[in-house]
Amino acid sequence: MILTFLGTGTSQGVPVIGCQCPVCKSTDSRDKRLRTSVLIETGEFNFTIDAGPDFRYQMLREKVTHLDAIFITHGHKDHVGGMDDIRAFNFLQKKPMTVFADQFAIESIKKEFFYAFEDDKYPGVPNMNLWQVDYAPIVFKNLKIIPVPVMHAQLPVTGYRIMNLSYITDANYISPESMNLLKGTEILIINALRFKKHISHFNLEEALVIHSLIKPKTTYLTHISHMFDTHENILKLLPKGVYPAYDGLKIKFN
Repeated sequence: MILTFLGTGTSQGVPVIGCQCPVCKSTDSRDKRLRTSVLIETGEFNFTIDAGPDFRYQMLREKVTHLDAIFITHGHKDHVGGMDDIRAFNFLQKKPMTVFADQFAIESIKKEFFYAFEDDKYPGVPNMNLWQVDYAPIVFKNLKIIPVPVMHAQLPVTGYRIMNLSYITDANYISPESMNLLKGTEILIINALRFKKHISHFNLEEALVIHSLIKPKTTYLTHISHMFDTHENILKLLPKGVYPAYDGLKIKFN
């Protein structure tokens, strides 16, 4: 299977108009971070985790012509803001998009995209089938996907474990029970917003603690703010086996 980082940034990412920080002024393509999400291709079907405001461009950039599902981590705008653009896949595939999300995210999606759920729908609105995640394992097209509950300050967020890979974003707390679900992970993807501590996101120090506890072979940092640093400077600070992710990076896993 192949995972592509569609975006590795935040709404405080780049470019920030008028900002003169090293990241915003950087000419390194690895510092041009769109809103965080990933595409997973199994060879038989494709799905994304999240669909933020950059979703349409990300799909065009990666030349995605078929999408079978979207797994949502939580309902914040930078993770669901692109859901309107699933209508292109509705048109091509002639069926609703399958969307997995927890109760809180489903409520957010129904509120944000209310016009997609009206009884008398306007022709062409996005069409989706919402499936509530209740933290039991999901079997989607014979692939087992394990929801991993984490916390984003007071908001529950869903991480996902897929075989030997685990994906955690927008978290600042992982319970002992969820840590158990992450045991044996060989590839960990985790948010690391910046150096300074944050109210609802792991900073670098906290993300590295999670790395040391889980002990994956490789960890990739994502959801990186422009207040962190450039890709090259972050890379110099990281221990062996830990890397900053960047938009367009592809990794294989099984």
